[in-house]
Amino acid sequence: QVHLVESGGGLVQPGGSLRLSCVASGFPFSYYSMSWYRQTPGKERELVAGISTTGSTTHYADSVKGRFTISRSNAEFTVFLQMNSLKAEDTAMYYCRADSEDTYTYWGRGTQVTVSS
Repeated sequence: QVHLVESGGGLVQPGGSLRLSCVASGFPFSYYSMSWYRQTPGKERELVAGISTTGSTTHYADSVKGRFTISRSNAEFTVFLQMNSLKAEDTAMYYCRADSEDTYTYWGRGTQVTVSS
């Protein structure tokens, strides 16, 4: 009944941009901090960006700082990841994650981002 559905992935050329969306349902979205992770085959998932419940605080992995922006709309139960100046090393499956203060954690199924010429 809890769902996190990512969208917006696809194939893009180096230097291009994509905007990922994650729509949540089945839980009180505004009480959960949200984050984006990514994973490539053979590697562990890594944190890309995170945002607090109200959007007042954000944090980013060093590898994406200055290029990616996380935001959220609690009214629309959605978290976004704006990805600019994309590089080949950004190629990965991107996952949406929700966390409560009680350590309830939910994961989306992911959306594929491929950066290639």
